[in-house]
Amino acid sequence: MGRVIGGIGCSHSPALAGIHDSGKRHLPPWQSIFAGFDAAKEWLSAARPDLLIVCYNDHLNHFFFDSYPTFALGVADSFPLADEGRPTRAFAPLPGRADLGWQIARSLVAQEFDITICQEMPLDHGVLSPLPLLTGSPWPVPILPLAVNVVQHPLPTARRCLRLGQAIRQAVAELDDAIRVVVIGTGGLSHQLHGPDFGQVNPAWDLEFLDRLGPDPDGLAALDHGAFMRRGGAEAVEMIIWLIMRGALATQIREIHRTYATPALTGLAVCVLQNS
Repeated sequence: MGRVIGGIGCSHSPALAGIHDSGKRHLPPWQSIFAGFDAAKEWLSAARPDLLIVCYNDHLNHFFFDSYPTFALGVADSFPLADEGRPTRAFAPLPGRADLGWQIARSLVAQEFDITICQEMPLDHGVLSPLPLLTGSPWPVPILPLAVNVVQHPLPTARRCLRLGQAIRQAVAELDDAIRVVVIGTGGLSHQLHGPDFGQVNPAWDLEFLDRLGPDPDGLAALDHGAFMRRGGAEAVEMIIWLIMRGALATQIREIHRTYATPALTGLAVCVLQNS
């Protein structure tokens, strides 16, 4: 019987990767958010998970407009880095656990989530911006990637994402082995990357979302896509991915850590939630 022991919510801005790789993480605009990732990394190391389920969105690097699934689960023993049109970062392919992936996939389908199953899934910055900051490299823990459509409408609702997290919790509980799982939800927070509102960031909304994530996931799940976009910018709809992570946790949770900063074109955050 497996168990979800906690969750991490974090932004996946490519700026995080650029600043990290260029050795500028100590600069004042960025220092606090990288310190937050360091704190999350310390918690994750102490938690000793056997598997990370990483929920993210593909940025048209593996899926495209002609074929973009609502939810896609990577079931493989290895995941290569996606070609994002610039030099590939110096990381090895990410390790997976196909055996666990198939068990979780079967459970999700039995719970009436019609998941697209991908036996080949290159991973882009939706995973690779935050994951090196949380685990370091070489990769110490296998991952199970779950791609969520927040790109091409119609999108899954926030409520559907929360319920998918709850289904993941059940699927983990049905595993044959006593696997310790941490669920990571990535994306956002507020940002607008096109149009006259380019560069919009709304710290008040970001902080409200973080405040409500633990005690009021149902209230957040009741919001429609327009509410996320009006308050946080069009790309802020990525925040619904965090609700998958929250749904996978227990009703009562404890916030272990939170950091929020706005050094770039997006609200950046990392928070650690642990089952009480």
